[in-house]
Amino acid sequence: MDNRIRAILYALLAAAFYAANIPVSKILLSSVEPTFMAAFLYLGAGVGIGIMLLYHNQKNQERAEKLTRQDLPYTVGMILLDIAAPILLMLGISIGSPANASLLGNFEIVATTLIALYIFHESVSVRLWVAVSLITLSSMILSFDNIDGLKFSIGSLFVLGAAACWGLENNCTRQISHKSAYEIVILKGLFSGGGAFVIALVIGETFPEVKYIFYAMILGFVAYGLSIFFYIRAQSVIGAAKTSAYYAVAPFIGVFLSFIFFHENLTWRFLIALFVMAAGSILVVADTLILQHAHTHSHILTRIHDGKIYNYTIIHSHPHNHYGQIHAHRHYHSASELERQI
Repeated sequence: MDNRIRAILYALLAAAFYAANIPVSKILLSSVEPTFMAAFLYLGAGVGIGIMLLYHNQKNQERAEKLTRQDLPYTVGMILLDIAAPILLMLGISIGSPANASLLGNFEIVATTLIALYIFHESVSVRLWVAVSLITLSSMILSFDNIDGLKFSIGSLFVLGAAACWGLENNCTRQISHKSAYEIVILKGLFSGGGAFVIALVIGETFPEVKYIFYAMILGFVAYGLSIFFYIRAQSVIGAAKTSAYYAVAPFIGVFLSFIFFHENLTWRFLIALFVMAAGSILVVADTLILQHAHTHSHILTRIHDGKIYNYTIIHSHPHNHYGQIHAHRHYHSASELERQI
């Protein structure tokens, strides 16, 4: 399977796993306070992926490049943002509707794309901008389905704050995404979860029952651990902005699950939003499958001066778009990654 196709599937899997987070968290928040909930979600991710790593090493399959001292700024930024974001999200869910929280999470795409463009100078095509606009429009249509969604409640502001944090965190993770996905997720889980756990103790939240801790950690392993793992694998190939755009289906799935869990009504606005979301997703797929390569050509230019013949070699390159072609070679992000394949 082509690496870019595989990356698309990884991004969609990441979205599907994360989609369960908000509706199931809403249920658990009746028994677990928000900051503890955020802590156990990420601790579950770290512990679960750590167990996966033990099995992976036994099979002698893990050969990914490890994090180094040069990666420390992005690693620290990633961890700090992953402490703040889930706490803000849990606060937003606890005082708002899960459907509204799912949809507002789509603003993560906007944050990720703008930061990728203006801070990290990642290429964002016109096609991707149109796709992001359509996906955002879909979110707006769904948000306006309920009259309460027309105003910015405190819960909505918390969710938007979480989306902004994750937008920046996505780009921090992008800078180290060619390193070991296992190592990144374990660091995210243990340190971000541990940070939230300390904050919960400091602010005096009530420690939950053991069974709810177990439920929260299982949810964290699936919705954060496996989701982040596949997200990192995807963005190492197609970049932060495109992975985030595919990840936009997560809020959509989250709304659908909210309809099931909380018996919300399916309206005509939801069907319109489905069409708009599908159009945006198709554009993202098209943008990802267009592979740009710079082809180099040389030409011999002959000039006659003072009766003498001079030959000049002119070398230039220009981009070519390949629509939907499957290539037999890989694009490597670093020399070390190339060495691992030899």
